[in-house]
Amino acid sequence: MTLAEALKGHVYKLAKEIGERNVFQSQALHQAEEYIRQTWTEQGYEVLEQEYTLEGVRSANIEVNKTGTTKPDEIILIGAHYDSVTGSPGANDNGSGVAALLEMSRLLRDVEMQRSVRFVAFVNEEPPFFFTRQQGSRVYARAVRKRGDNIRLMLSLETMGYFRDEQRSQRYPPLFRYFFPDKGNFIALVSNFHSRKLMYRLAEAFRAESDFPLHHVATFSIIPGVGWSDHLSFWMNGYRAVMVTDTAFYRYPWYHTREDSAEKLDYPRLAEVTDGLVKAVIQLANSGEL
Repeated sequence: MTLAEALKGHVYKLAKEIGERNVFQSQALHQAEEYIRQTWTEQGYEVLEQEYTLEGVRSANIEVNKTGTTKPDEIILIGAHYDSVTGSPGANDNGSGVAALLEMSRLLRDVEMQRSVRFVAFVNEEPPFFFTRQQGSRVYARAVRKRGDNIRLMLSLETMGYFRDEQRSQRYPPLFRYFFPDKGNFIALVSNFHSRKLMYRLAEAFRAESDFPLHHVATFSIIPGVGWSDHLSFWMNGYRAVMVTDTAFYRYPWYHTREDSAEKLDYPRLAEVTDGLVKAVIQLANSGEL
């Protein structure tokens, strides 16, 4: 099976077979949780979970770890949320991110790396819990900060699977269009100013391993879309974090709608991005200071 086929299988499972998944569709949410848990178990990982109750429903952040060889206490965390917004099957938002997460964990499973790499599937990212203390990644980031986990970099995989080559297929917040292309055929790295140096290093590592178009920006979190995923929870707890995204509603016409379906995604290009991220993470995990 090719990487593109594997990614497609994950997205179709989450968005087409399971469908809308959130605490208001709790059976589907738990089916998605079990699918992720089973996938990681089959990959040979020990699965950990952080449970809490929301709207009377048991919710869980799910985690697996690959321990580093010489710097095991230094962690690169890769995360994606597995819930979908109310009324949407959530293929791109965020089945694409979860698919990349699951394939990155598989591809890195037997790679020897100096630093530890942690993979986390977050629950309850979508409204009405986003920007609240009940958001899954907010619960998680508070806990790891309290216990002192040395997370050197967090990567948030968010809405990653839609690409267009036509002119004017890419939109931006005000003024950004003067600095970035109008074709939606690239993957973006987005950070706050505190995280920008590691974003630059991630971009350099990705470009060294892949010729897939990549653009990056460090900017203010108040700009619409910049802080709209799980990386914000880590920024709020003092960690450096970067979002990896196809820019979501600035490109994807079916963002947060019932039409966010699995057949709309570009799996070969999502595979190129995933492969480039895997190789970039290996570079960072084996680099000097991070």
